[in-house]
Amino acid sequence: MTTMAIQGKGLVKRYGRRHALNEFDIAIPEHAVTAILGPNGSGKSTFMRMLTALVRPERGSLTVLGERPSWQLNRKIAYLPDRARWYESQTVAEAVEWGTNLLPGFDPNRAWQILESLGLEADMEVGGMSKGQEARLMLAVCLARDVPLLVLDEPFSGIDMISRERIISALIDNFSERRQTVLISTHEIAETESLFDYAVFIRDGHAALSGYVEDLRAERGSVQDIYRQLYM
Repeated sequence: MTTMAIQGKGLVKRYGRRHALNEFDIAIPEHAVTAILGPNGSGKSTFMRMLTALVRPERGSLTVLGERPSWQLNRKIAYLPDRARWYESQTVAEAVEWGTNLLPGFDPNRAWQILESLGLEADMEVGGMSKGQEARLMLAVCLARDVPLLVLDEPFSGIDMISRERIISALIDNFSERRQTVLISTHEIAETESLFDYAVFIRDGHAALSGYVEDLRAERGSVQDIYRQLYM
């Protein structure tokens, strides 16, 4: 029997009169790499913020790793938000020191291994980085944490092709070494489809379709094809 890492039932969240999530039901299996897919405004980021208690549902129930979302539970979650930034004067070395001192499960040795593979050096300052380099730094800090749940909200947004390739390579290496539950929200479906075990397609605050990628491909074609069918 499949164990679910995340279960949500009837989740509702509004911003003004607009529903970000509207009677949203979801179940995400443990130890799977799950794609959270949908157009802008479909509710993806709202759902991911709910997992870390940054957003509270107005109605419905949500459990994450068997618990209700809370600041205490966040010790078990590595979260990469879609609009995260470092201070411009921070160096890569200072980012690793920050992670070592403040983030549960952070392994500095692993962080340096990932940073080297992503082409980042200790004395590089954020203020002199490209957007792609800064995104690589954010990702390295997340991947260096040995926690049960990894949540990545648009880790490839607006960055160059070389950075995307390096990030995907780092993700593949990380997933092969650890048994984590991983959620990735992305629009870069063609480049990332091979990462996914499970997929959830969100439309207008509802889960329009979900399932194991292997089963979905057998029934409806590639993940990219299904995306086109649902949204185009």
